[in-house]
Amino acid sequence: MKSPASILAAGLLAALLQFNFSAPADGQIIVKPGEKIAFMGDSITFQGWEVAGGYVQLVTAGLQSLGVKIVPIPAGVGGNTSANMLARLDSDVLSKKPDWMTLSCGVNDVWHGRDGVALDPYEKNITSIVDQAQAAGIKVVILTATPIGEDLNNSANKLLAPYNDFLRKFAADRHLPLADENQAFQDAIKADPPAPGTRLLTHDDGVHPDSSGHIVMAKTLLAALGATPDQLAKLENEWLDTPGSANIGATLAFHVGDLLTVRQYRAIKAMANAQKATVDVLCVNLFYQAMLDTAKVHNSDPTSPRESQFENEMQGAFRARVAALVK
Repeated sequence: MKSPASILAAGLLAALLQFNFSAPADGQIIVKPGEKIAFMGDSITFQGWEVAGGYVQLVTAGLQSLGVKIVPIPAGVGGNTSANMLARLDSDVLSKKPDWMTLSCGVNDVWHGRDGVALDPYEKNITSIVDQAQAAGIKVVILTATPIGEDLNNSANKLLAPYNDFLRKFAADRHLPLADENQAFQDAIKADPPAPGTRLLTHDDGVHPDSSGHIVMAKTLLAALGATPDQLAKLENEWLDTPGSANIGATLAFHVGDLLTVRQYRAIKAMANAQKATVDVLCVNLFYQAMLDTAKVHNSDPTSPRESQFENEMQGAFRARVAALVK
């Protein structure tokens, strides 16, 4: 028979796990300085930490700007479904003993078709992930899955809709903070519909966010953590002009994203859309021209530069071409 003390402790734990974290006071960040946040997710979350201007990086920096320095635990793995996340929950999250876990899951469960996860087992997987996290004393924030393609009425998004409906209801029933990323993307796309063949918030696959998409994700998650609209507007303005904050796809191999601000990236993207080209193609062309500019300088200079010096000069030439292009 359980003792009265153990029964009381179990009751207190259950009450704490059901405490309503979903409605923070205005301007009151619900995460505390020094707390650890595990960011569980798929390739979008992986890129959110690994890629310049990713949403995990922005959230971490944004919280610090608001006086809350956290310890981030990146836990995004490309291609993951809810089944994959459930399988690695202990090794990638529970064993690291975070105070919080954000859960972003659903795109691959639908996008991967036969290799994905149907709605019923998806619901069971999500429930198990959250149950285990809460049993370990971890507070959970739910993220809805971002759209699969910017055509909001395509077949994939119709299939995804009930997954996100489940997440919204699940978060409400469990009194969990909800970052409705899908709705935020929908609102942005409806407000400024991209022209045919172009993208507003994603790379060419229409799924993985670019700089603008990651900013939308970061703002939505920070709002769920208690940031106010004024705070978010100030943070976004800072992000737009942070050097090296642009999130670019294929050109990452050229480290182009490390050389651009988001504001510059957006200007280049607008030009690429007008030319019916991709940002990647336009940036690679600019980078190639910068390389030729640098080579021409040294063809007339008998002193051969070191590789590092040549690369620095080439990056400077690229920045100069971008500045001239987007001024």
